[in-house]
Amino acid sequence: MRHARAEALDQLEPLLAELRQLPGLKETARGVFYRGGRAFLHFHEDAQGLFADLRAKDAPGFERYDVTGEIGRAALLSAARRGL
Repeated sequence: MRHARAEALDQLEPLLAELRQLPGLKETARGVFYRGGRAFLHFHEDAQGLFADLRAKDAPGFERYDVTGEIGRAALLSAARRGL
């Protein structure tokens, strides 16, 4: 699974726009978000679809979300809000 390319991120632009509005997040590169000095959220793609890795609050690792469809995108946005 590779990091999402520009074409994949284009499909996620409405979600990215919502994430950019969340307080406390800094987008260091397109689709790569940090909270403080720590990686918080980034995106991947493969033949199965589009995925996001989100670091939950005080968690050591990332939790993966399938953001290929609207349900997964809504779940990711909700988790991101809780994680801040």
